[in-house]
Amino acid sequence: MKNLQGLLEHQLRDLYSAEGQYAEILPKMVAAASDSKLKAMFTDHLKQTKSQQDRVRQLLEDIDVKPGGVKCEAMAGLIKECQGMIDEDTTAAVKDAGLIAEAQRCEHYEISGYGTATKYAMTLGHDDMVEVLDAILDEESRFDEELNDLAIQEINQKAV
Repeated sequence: MKNLQGLLEHQLRDLYSAEGQYAEILPKMVAAASDSKLKAMFTDHLKQTKSQQDRVRQLLEDIDVKPGGVKCEAMAGLIKECQGMIDEDTTAAVKDAGLIAEAQRCEHYEISGYGTATKYAMTLGHDDMVEVLDAILDEESRFDEELNDLAIQEINQKAV
């Protein structure tokens, strides 16, 4: 990484890895959730996550960078936390609340990564890339808000 372009490429490869790891744990989160709305949200987000990974791969290919070769260690740690909650021996409502918390941690990491990558792309004049990254950032932010709303309006009260 000799310049901002190299750093952007690294960020995109990291996000590609993060999305792939998240896509692997989401089906387990669907299976572990008991609330039907939460199950549906995780199922929908799995499709979105796969689409996001595809779009990041395309962005990398557009700038002649191979998407693999970088493992997002931060997401790997977050995925371990998700798995820990999946394996937790607790009530269904508490598990649902915990799954939302773990998913939001993953979302916050992705929001940070996409926000940073968007600013780098903007600085470098990659207008088409900015458009794609900004759309993904909006999707991640919306999902985080939807999780938050479900937790506040329903799940957390059930877990009391």
